[in-house]
Amino acid sequence: MENPQPSPFDKINQKIKNSITIRLLSIAFLVLILLIPTSMIESMIREREYRRADVTRDVSSKWGNSQTISGPILTIPYYTYTKFKHSKEAVRTKKYAHFLPDQLNINGKLTPEIRYRSIYEIIVYNTQLKMNGQFPTPDFKDLGINDEHILWEEAFVSLGIPDMKGIRDNINLKWNQYSYAFNPGIETNDVISSGVSTRVNLENPINTGNQDSIQQPKKNHSFSLDLNLNGSTYLNFIPVGKESNINISSNWAHPSFSGASLPDEREINKDGFKAHWKELHLNRNYPQMWLGDSHNIYSSAFGVDLLLPVDEYQKSTRSAKYAIMFIAFTFLIFFFIEIRNKKRIHPIQFILVGLALTIFYALLVSLSEHIKFNGAYLISSAAIIIMISAYSLTIFKSKKLTSLMAGVLILLYGFIYSILQLEDYALLMGSIGLFIVLGVIMYLSRKIDWYAIAKGKKQE
Repeated sequence: MENPQPSPFDKINQKIKNSITIRLLSIAFLVLILLIPTSMIESMIREREYRRADVTRDVSSKWGNSQTISGPILTIPYYTYTKFKHSKEAVRTKKYAHFLPDQLNINGKLTPEIRYRSIYEIIVYNTQLKMNGQFPTPDFKDLGINDEHILWEEAFVSLGIPDMKGIRDNINLKWNQYSYAFNPGIETNDVISSGVSTRVNLENPINTGNQDSIQQPKKNHSFSLDLNLNGSTYLNFIPVGKESNINISSNWAHPSFSGASLPDEREINKDGFKAHWKELHLNRNYPQMWLGDSHNIYSSAFGVDLLLPVDEYQKSTRSAKYAIMFIAFTFLIFFFIEIRNKKRIHPIQFILVGLALTIFYALLVSLSEHIKFNGAYLISSAAIIIMISAYSLTIFKSKKLTSLMAGVLILLYGFIYSILQLEDYALLMGSIGLFIVLGVIMYLSRKIDWYAIAKGKKQE
C-alpha cells in the first residue's frame, strides 16, 4: 500500500517546525512569559522586606525609635509690642530668642543588642552620653531687642529627643553651681518639636538696695548632663556648638557613618568602632543666635547607623535581577544542543525548565530567612542544578549532553554568586561576564549553517 501524499497543511507544519526563526521567536516568547512568575517572586521578596520593616517598627516603638540628639539650646522669652491703627494700646506678644553654646562636648558609649521577633532580627541600642560645654552671655543688642522687654527669669534650656520612650533615667542639668531637673515638653517648638526642658537662672544678683533695678546676667554659663537613652537603627547628633566635639565608641563591628558630616577620625575592627567628629559653626547653615523659627537645625545632623552584617533580602533582590539572563542563557544552551544534535525539545519542556529556574529564588528567600545567605544559596542552586540535570537526561538521553548542561548551570550560578559577593564591582564583573558568555556563544556557533538547518540538511 502506497504512502499517502502529504497534504499542503502537513508541508506548512513541517516548514514551521524546521524554521529557525520561528523556533527562536517561540523561545523568546517563552522567556517573556516566564517573566510573570519572576516578577511574582520579586513581589514576594518585597513583601517579606515590608513584613520585616513592620516588625522592626513594632519592636522599636516599644524599645525606642531612632534618636537624633539636638541641643542643649538656651531660649529666652521677650515681649514685642505692636500697635494697630484702630487700637489705642499696643498688643503685647511673647516671642523667643535662641542661643547656642560656644563649646559642646559629647562623649558616649553605644551598646547594641539584637532582638528577635519570629524569624526576624532587629537591632536596638542603649547609649550613655555625657554632655558638657559653655554658653556665652546672651547678647540681645545684636538681635535688636530692648533690655526692658527681656524675660530673664523665664529663660530655659531645652534638649531635643525625638522618642521620649527611650529615656531610661531622670535627666539633671548642672548649670553653673546649680542643679535642675529636666521636665518633658518644650514651651516653644521654634527649634525643637520633641524633648525636655528646664528653667535656669541667668541672673547674677547684685545687692544694690533697689529691687526694681535690672540685674545683669553672668558672662559665661557652664553646663553638664548625663543621658541614658534607648534607640534603634541609628543615633544622630546636631552640632549646635560653635565648636562641637563628639566621641562615640561601641562594640558593634558594622557601623555606617551617615548624615551631613563624616567622622574626622574613626577606627573599626572586629571588636567594635570608635569615631570622633569635630564640627565648627562655619560648617553649618545657621548662626549661634536667632529669633523665632527662622532656622532649621536638622539639616546638619550626622551620626552612625548600626547595620546588620547580612541583608538577605537585598542580596535575594539583586540575584533576582539576573533571572532573565538565567532563563535566556539556559534556553539558548538547550537550543544549541537541539540544533547540533537533532534533539527535538517541546515548548512545554522549555517552560518546565524555566519554572525550575524561577523556583530557585523562592527557595533562596525562604532558606535565607533561617540560615546564612551563603548556605541558602548553595543549597538552592544545588537543588535546581540536580533537578534540571536529571530532567535533561530524560530529554537528551545522553550523559555527555546532560553533563554539559549541568556544567553550564554551575558556571552560571557560580558567576552570579561571585557578583553578589563583589558588591562594589558588581556592574564591572557582570559586564565582563556577559561579554565572555556572548563571545563563547559566537565562537561555538561560528560554523553553523543556519540556512542548511532551515532546509533540513545535517550539520557536519
